[in-house]
Parts: sequence; C-alpha cells; structure tokens
Amino acid sequence: MRPSTSSAPGVRPAEFRFRCIACGDLSDRASQDFRCSHCGDLLEITYPRWKESLPEAAKLKSNWRQRRLSQAAIDLSGVWRFRDLLPELESVEQAITLREGNTPLYELPQCARITGVPRLFAKHQGLNPTGSFKDAGMTVAATFARLAGFQWVACASTGNTSASMAAYAARGGMRSLVLVPEGKISWSKLSQALDYGAVTCQLRTDFDGCLRLLQELVRRAPVYQLNSLNPFRLEGQKTLALELLEQLDWQPPDHIIVPGGNLGNSSAIGKALLEMRELRLIPRLPKLSVIQAEGANALVRTIREAGGKRLVSVQAETRATAIRIGNPASWKKAVHVLEATGGVCDEVTEIEIAQAKAEIGAEGIGCEPASAVTLAGLKKLVKRSFVKPEESVVLVLTGSLLKDPDFTMEFHRGDLFKDVNESASATLKPLRHPPIVLDATLDAVIHTLEQAEKEHPEKS
Repeated sequence: MRPSTSSAPGVRPAEFRFRCIACGDLSDRASQDFRCSHCGDLLEITYPRWKESLPEAAKLKSNWRQRRLSQAAIDLSGVWRFRDLLPELESVEQAITLREGNTPLYELPQCARITGVPRLFAKHQGLNPTGSFKDAGMTVAATFARLAGFQWVACASTGNTSASMAAYAARGGMRSLVLVPEGKISWSKLSQALDYGAVTCQLRTDFDGCLRLLQELVRRAPVYQLNSLNPFRLEGQKTLALELLEQLDWQPPDHIIVPGGNLGNSSAIGKALLEMRELRLIPRLPKLSVIQAEGANALVRTIREAGGKRLVSVQAETRATAIRIGNPASWKKAVHVLEATGGVCDEVTEIEIAQAKAEIGAEGIGCEPASAVTLAGLKKLVKRSFVKPEESVVLVLTGSLLKDPDFTMEFHRGDLFKDVNESASATLKPLRHPPIVLDATLDAVIHTLEQAEKEHPEKS
C-alpha cells in the first residue's frame, strides 16, 4: 500500500507539513487514515515557510485579482486561483479541476426583513459544478491522490461527497468507490455518483457506520480516502472564505453562519479566517457559528454537556440528509474554531428548517434543506441577542435546491409535517405553493390568477 506523503511525485516536500491537532506532532508523511501516528488524532496541513517569511498581503491580493483575467485552466478555478495558500504543485497542469469555486454572494432582502438584520448575505456554494461545497475541497484532495499514484479513491457519504468525489475521480482518470447508507440518501445525489461511474455500495448502516468501514478499508487496500478527515480536502474548502472576503473587499462581516454535519466545512472556513488574520489579509475575525438539526446535534450536545472536551455522539435523524451525522469526525477542529472566533453552536427543528428553506426559495435562490439551517439558526441568534440588527451576516448555503427535490415537493404538496399543531401549520401554509391541476381553459387559468392575488396580496 502506498501512503499519502508530501514526498509524492509532483509535491514539493518543503512547502507544507502535517500537524496533529492534539499533540502537535509534525510529519512529512500521513498514514492512509490521516491520523497521528503518536496519539491517533486528526491531522491538519501547516506551512512552515510562513514562520520564516510571511507572504505580503498586498501582493497576494494583487495576484488573485490578476488571475481573474487569465484564461489558464488553473486560474479559471476559484480554488486554485488562491494556490499561494495551498500545498504547492510542481506544475499547474497537475491540478484536476472542473472550474469549481467562483460562487456568488447574494443579498437577501426578504430574509433580511424577516430576521431584522438588514445586511444579510448568502454565499451560495450550491452553484459549484456538482452542486455543493464539496467540490472546493475535492479538487485539491483528488489532485494529491493522483500525484501519490492511487488508482482508486473512496468515500463514505450522505450524498454530496459521493457526487463530488466521483466527478473529480472521473475527470482525473481514477476509479471511485462510494459507501452510502441504504435508504438514507437523496436519489438526486446518488444518481450523480452513478452517472460519474462510481462503484456504489448501499450499506445497511448509517453514515457513521459507512465511515468506520472506510477507515478499515484504507488500512488494508490501496485506496485513497477522500472524506473530510483528509486534510487536503479542508485546504481546498478554506478557499470559500478567501473568495468571500475578496468579494467583501477584505472587510470581514460580523458573523458567518454555517451548517454543521461532519464539521469539516466549519473547520476549513475557521482555518482560513485564522490564516488570513495571521497573513494580515483581514484586520479582525468574524464570529463563525455552526447550526445543526435538532435530530443530529452532536456538536451542540458536545459543547452543552461536555464543555467541548469530549464528543457526545447521537443517533442522527433529520430530513436534512446532508447533515444527518451523529459522530462528526472534525468535532475537535470545530470546537477550536468556535473558541478562536467567538462563535456559538445552536440547533433548529425540522419545521424551522423547512420554513427557512422556503423563505430562501422565495428570494429566487433556493437551497437544499441542510443549507437552510443557517437562516433558521440566525433567527434564534437574533432572538438571544448574539447577533445584533446593525451587524452584517453571511449565511453559507452548502448545496443546490436540486439536491433534494423530494423534500421540496413534499413540503409544497403538504405531505411534510401533516400532523403538526395548528400554529405550525398556519406558519407554513403561506409558504406552500402546490401545483394546481386545471382544465385546459382560459377561464380556469384567469380564475387561478385572481385567487392567487387574493391569497397573496403582498406580492401584487
């Protein structure tokens, strides 16, 4: 079995090292499971050269601006455009890219009125090539998998990771193995992995069971792991924050709010923020907060019941399938980020998620259910005065509306939450827009228009 090491072909050994997040051990090599050889904890990538000479902030910003004018394949990537802060390649042609990144930052005027926070934005990672934020990390991790000589890459997934990994493996000429929990993944996401040629196994377990099996597999077979335990993934995902701050002219928002599942994304964004402050790209840190579904609230309980010192696992259950994870791998990294930035962790109910998803949809943007926890969580953070009306907030939307159309259709048809109380039903009813079956006559269509105006006069 060939391990992933910084001495793999095409990698500059002196440019970065692996550091254990617990004991701090530094190494040029990482084992197949990406865990510390001394204490068994997770690894992160660090850049020793920064201690000798910090990159000049103004020069970095200028380089990144100039690359936006380039037609080179690597510069058309919104991830590799920031390659100065990524593990270095010997040649730019080595990158496996699908022009990921370059995602929009939207204003949310209607949601701003609902929450009472006028300066409210959404960074929509669902507009990546495979429809989720996973692509930002996968372009880097898949590139280093190929450089290390692996023919097979693999992941455990709730859907988005499998779609992204399969796409980048196909693009890079590698084969991919997907382990997903049977019956607990959106068919839309699964269909992507199938179309990109992955060997897809539906296992009779949950996501955490799939991940445990993957960890055993990579220790016994020449298969490269592409879950977020892989620190190359997080290096790619941190460019979300770099691009966001560039879009804000390097003026940090007061708050960034992200969904919490396996907690790799919050860890990556937090790492980026801390590095940007170290490199003097930004003058201060935003507060990074994590929102989880009430039925998959491992981080919430870890902080509430154990003070962030030990993981409190849960049996995850939520219709927001992308964050249906009860044993998050990156919990220690996420706790560190919350402490370093002054952020908090909160939870929201299934009804609150569905309501927030519909409200984001009413902006003409849309997102998958897991993304909507950010808006639902913001409402709670405003209510407890953690977020103040005069502050600026960026919600990170992690996946496309098209990732889980079944949820959307069930919500609008009224099949979701049939047994809720009258108060909740009254809250959701104005947000539902079920399809209407009519006779094919002009009178029927006009009558429907008139009814719509009566029911929603505020839209006229």
